Amino acid sequence: MTPKYIDVHSHVNFKVFEEDQDAVIRRALDSETWFFNVGTQIDTSLAAIKLAHRYQEGVFAIIGLHPIHTGKSFHDEKELGAEGKEFTSRGEVFDKNTYRELLKDPKVVAIGECGLDYYHMDEESIKKQKEAFIEQIELANEVKKPLMIHVRNNYEDESKNAYIDILEILKKYAKVKGVIHFFEGSLENAKDFILIGFMISFTGAITYPPRKNGRNCEYEEIIKNIPLNMILSDTDSPYMAPVPYRGKRNEPSYVKEIVKKIAEIRGLSEVEVAKAIVENAKRIFDI
Repeated sequence: MTPKYIDVHSHVNFKVFEEDQDAVIRRALDSETWFFNVGTQIDTSLAAIKLAHRYQEGVFAIIGLHPIHTGKSFHDEKELGAEGKEFTSRGEVFDKNTYRELLKDPKVVAIGECGLDYYHMDEESIKKQKEAFIEQIELANEVKKPLMIHVRNNYEDESKNAYIDILEILKKYAKVKGVIHFFEGSLENAKDFILIGFMISFTGAITYPPRKNGRNCEYEEIIKNIPLNMILSDTDSPYMAPVPYRGKRNEPSYVKEIVKKIAEIRGLSEVEVAKAIVENAKRIFDI
């Protein structure tokens, strides 16, 4: 079966979905939506694999180490649960051998989410993030699977740019392609990634009004000016629910609203854009 929609980046494997996980997944599958659950460290990566095996088709896993989990970080109840919320999440050292074994599972289609997150940054954190990122790129090269890239800037400190740093690292080390998830860079950034074969994925943020605090991404300009065959859609569930669900817990079935907005911006039918995105995802993830 070929789905109508595809959400290339979600986290239904997170604790926030624990009580109604099956209902959330069933809503997605019933709406002809396939999706990838993305790991952020070893526990959520294992959970993504376990979840993918509960369904015959339409649910896949991506495993890896998120840059914020390379050191102690803010505790996210949605991701890790309420217990121990006064503490920070543990730092994980990327274990290439452990992840290599997990990548043998046929339900695992990519490595990530990996990359750089400069939102809370210091030199030691950036050093650890880059080391873990390069190791994951090297493993992706070895097993010939694509990368799911996380990138976030610190908008109060423009002395460092995560988009530029990630591009340089990918050019130097990557032999595989992948996805720049939750894109909020510039048109120039998008074109640079596309030139090296990385697709650009958009979230529910494209349905929000423009920001007034200097962080606004020119989504319409970008979506109009990059090739349709390099565009993907992702919910980043449980975060960033698109309009009309903004403020609620996000889920994969809402990806339709992101596709609808991309179609509106490009002046195309929703059916045409949905079909293109599904084909793009099938091509990059070899599913």
